[in-house]
Amino acid sequence: MGDDKTPTLMDHPFPMSISYAEKLKRLHKVVSPRDTLGILIDADPDAMASALALKRLLWRKVGHILIYRINRIKRPDNLACVELLKIEQEHIKYIKRSRITKWAVVDSQPQHSEEFMGYQFDIIIDHHPMLPKSRALFMDIKENYGANSTIMSEYLRAAKIVPSMRLATALFYGIKTDTANFARECLSNDINAFRYLHKFANMNIIKKIESSEMTKKILSKFRFAIERINFFNGIAYVHMGRIDNTDILVILADFFIKVAESTWSVVSGVYDKKLILILRNATFRGNAGKTAQKLFGRWGASAGGHASAARAEIPLSKIRSEVGDRSDLAHFVRKHLKEMM
Repeated sequence: MGDDKTPTLMDHPFPMSISYAEKLKRLHKVVSPRDTLGILIDADPDAMASALALKRLLWRKVGHILIYRINRIKRPDNLACVELLKIEQEHIKYIKRSRITKWAVVDSQPQHSEEFMGYQFDIIIDHHPMLPKSRALFMDIKENYGANSTIMSEYLRAAKIVPSMRLATALFYGIKTDTANFARECLSNDINAFRYLHKFANMNIIKKIESSEMTKKILSKFRFAIERINFFNGIAYVHMGRIDNTDILVILADFFIKVAESTWSVVSGVYDKKLILILRNATFRGNAGKTAQKLFGRWGASAGGHASAARAEIPLSKIRSEVGDRSDLAHFVRKHLKEMM
């Protein structure tokens, strides 16, 4: 990282031996009151909560902080989260880059999306596996953590900042969703942060957000998926065709992994000239992130994730020669999923 006066670009995350107190000192040296910090996120509950927490950590350390999201928020529960917690953010298309002097990304790394790749980030805080091209003046990546909100909660505690009810509720819900109520891999750190935040969070708001998950439109997607779901060798797979929102793939993948006969669920769809795949794994030996990379990374896919949950995005132009004129993407995916066996 360099000395205290001149932070240098980090190409590896902090070692375990570095305390949060030391990391906070280094974080504060990355920005100044003259800066305007832009925080970029792929907006979901964990990312939004993490952005709010970073904003609170840097309060009075930086002149202005603006949160920008790269995606459209369409899931009813995520929209309820934004509305009930009053999370101020704008879409990336409204960025006035000349206003921003420093950049941060939380709950993601630059290679996770093409939308992130045009930025040199000064701050990266994430819980996904470390990617080789990630670089920043301040980079804290804890890939064994179940939620990025846990990391941010630990920073707040180290800074002796008691979270407001709004911030605590956001972080609590971020941990709750990203660990799937601790059904996914997580650490005792996630459980400890969850317990700590519980006394500050508003449980009525949590209940209201969670009860906002379903709409009639989503129910129609469920009917479509149930009519077309295919089971083979413990894999539940369905292709949804062209979609206007990738969140439905996540909702369906989480649903089909609950079916007794499935140890894997995979849901695919076409969005923005890409084949999007969401993978869920409920086996001891399988790893969804590594499987996504192994099966689909060869086409230049953005692929990866955790042992139990992963995502792959393949440009359609990369697989046109294999898919052929039929554009039978479901056949293409099933063919390569059988490589798992």
